[in-house]
Amino acid sequence: MNYNTEILTADSSSIRKAAGLIKNGEVVGMPTETVYGLAANALDESAVAKIFIAKGRPQDNPLIVHISCMEMLDGLVTAVPETAVKCAERFWPGPLTMILPKTEKIPSATSAGLDTVGIRMPSNKTARALIDACGLPLAAPSANLSGSPSPTSALHVYDDMNGRIPCILDDGRCAVGVESTVISFEDDAVRLLRPGFISVSDLKEVTENVIVDKGVLDAVSQNAVVASPGMKYKHYSPNADVIIIDGSLDSFRKYVSENSGGNTWCMTFSESDLSGIDCPSVVYGSSDKEQARRIFDALRELDKNGADKVFARCPQKAGVGLAVYNRLLRAAGFQVIRL
Repeated sequence: MNYNTEILTADSSSIRKAAGLIKNGEVVGMPTETVYGLAANALDESAVAKIFIAKGRPQDNPLIVHISCMEMLDGLVTAVPETAVKCAERFWPGPLTMILPKTEKIPSATSAGLDTVGIRMPSNKTARALIDACGLPLAAPSANLSGSPSPTSALHVYDDMNGRIPCILDDGRCAVGVESTVISFEDDAVRLLRPGFISVSDLKEVTENVIVDKGVLDAVSQNAVVASPGMKYKHYSPNADVIIIDGSLDSFRKYVSENSGGNTWCMTFSESDLSGIDCPSVVYGSSDKEQARRIFDALRELDKNGADKVFARCPQKAGVGLAVYNRLLRAAGFQVIRL
């Protein structure tokens, strides 16, 4: 790969150009409401292979297929459970991925050899216009180097993908900021595999029977077969050693004051969290939705500041906060100090 990567304003001519590249087997940077993605023809095994090469992504980590309308499901999946239909009616277009049984039309490379595939219909207008211009379902994992914080702006994508892809469609900052919620179906139950903006309480508007998978909060074995991306490997991680501090503000302040030193930084809810403590910090927000929008920006900012160690205030573990906690857990390699 040796591309002269362009950042293109997401207008109609740029969308047509990006669609032409995708139809010719290339990979482009695509905005969505969650994070920016690396988009390629989901039905072209060689194009999908370029995604894995650009990201340095493990081959057993499945990709999510993006569609722009319900009709595009035809030929991609063999069945759509009644609960999935209700979820689509309630949450699509939007940040929800549903794991469904796939047809042979979906290449093994896209589904990581599984007999299921994750499907979602993004609400971002540029993403849907690009899918329509291609006339194809698009495989599109986050547009970052594998394991690093996900990109929520075109510049983030450029930082990671310059020279690896031909172009990036710039549609500004992502509105949500964390990847989509991923669910699978078991009879009338919904299993949450990866939390996102669509929360457990949101899903309970469709069915009361919502199961939170063990892999949401616990490390998954490296030998495990997983149906959703974001479950198995260390993800979203800056170069620094991140440690989550789970406790009150007073206990957080005490721990930081006793253990900071060298090039230690903090991730805080507000600038006042470290009042009187000599430790630099990056603020990632006081509400769960603000934290979702800011978490990857904050992790990338820590890298730019050359942080060696990071003490992160623990977000709430409910609502969108569960998604933020899930991402922080993986960024920290599951290092949590409970006070």
